[in-house]
Amino acid sequence: MSESESRRRLTRIDLRCEDAEKAALQLKAADCGMSLSRFLIEAAMGRVTRSKVDDQVINELRRLGGLQKHLFKEGGGQLSKDYSEVLVAIQAAIGRIVV
Repeated sequence: MSESESRRRLTRIDLRCEDAEKAALQLKAADCGMSLSRFLIEAAMGRVTRSKVDDQVINELRRLGGLQKHLFKEGGGQLSKDYSEVLVAIQAAIGRIVV
């Protein structure tokens, strides 16, 4: 956001919530790399507030999948069913995260 945009944001909105709700909102905002105000505005306007944590998890799952595939190839067919099951589980986990 440019400096001129932030200067135009002068109106305040007070919001009452429980401490636990505030903590959860702050955590979600931080996960998305946003301030709490920016996160609440983006969410209320129906814009995507994708968590950066999801991206990190997906990248890690892909990395693990690559390692598993390497082990599968190096194993020369031994334990291929086990390796295959792990790869399918990794793909399923990625699928649950990616919307």
